[in-house]
Amino acid sequence: MTRHAELFSLAVPVNQSDHVLGPSSAKVTIVEYGDFECPSCLQASHAVNILLNHFGSSVRLVYRHFPLREVHPRAELAAEAAEAAGAQGVFWHYHELLFNHQAQLTEKNLRQYAAQLEIDLRRFDFDMGDHIYLQRVQEHIEGGARSGVRATPTFFVNGVLCDVSFGLGRLRVAVDAASRA
Repeated sequence: MTRHAELFSLAVPVNQSDHVLGPSSAKVTIVEYGDFECPSCLQASHAVNILLNHFGSSVRLVYRHFPLREVHPRAELAAEAAEAAGAQGVFWHYHELLFNHQAQLTEKNLRQYAAQLEIDLRRFDFDMGDHIYLQRVQEHIEGGARSGVRATPTFFVNGVLCDVSFGLGRLRVAVDAASRA
C-alpha cells in the first residue's frame, strides 16, 4: 500500500441512499467515485464488471458521483440524470447506458436514454428541470473530497483507498486480499 493510500479512508460510510450492486452480506465492498464522461471510468466499468462476475456474491459495488466539471462539462448533468433514473428504480441500467454512450451526454440524449428504459418521462423531465438531484451529486463530491478523491475513477475497498493510478490490476489484488481476510 502506498503512503497516499494509507492516509485516506472512506469518509462517508455506505448507507441506504447509496446505489449498491450486490448483496449486503458481501464480504467486500468496493466504493467507486466516478464520472460518466471520464474515459478512464469507462475502462474501469468493464474491469469492475469482470471483478463482480469473478467474485460473485462475495463482492458488492457502490457507485458515487464525482463529476470533474472543469474537464467534463456534461458529467454533472449526467450524474443528475442517473439519480433521476435511480429514483425510478433503474440506476444501474441507466449507468450502463451512460457509459455505453459516453460521447453523447447532451440533455436530449439523457432524455432519450430515459425513454429507452421506459421510465416516467414526465417525472424525469420535472426532476431534471428543477435539478432535484443536484444536491445529492454535490454531497457525493464533498464526501469524495473528504475521503481524498482527486481524480476518477477512485476506488475504496472495504473503506480503504485502493490506488489504481498504475493500473486496475491493483483493484483485483485488493479485492482478492479483502475476500481472503
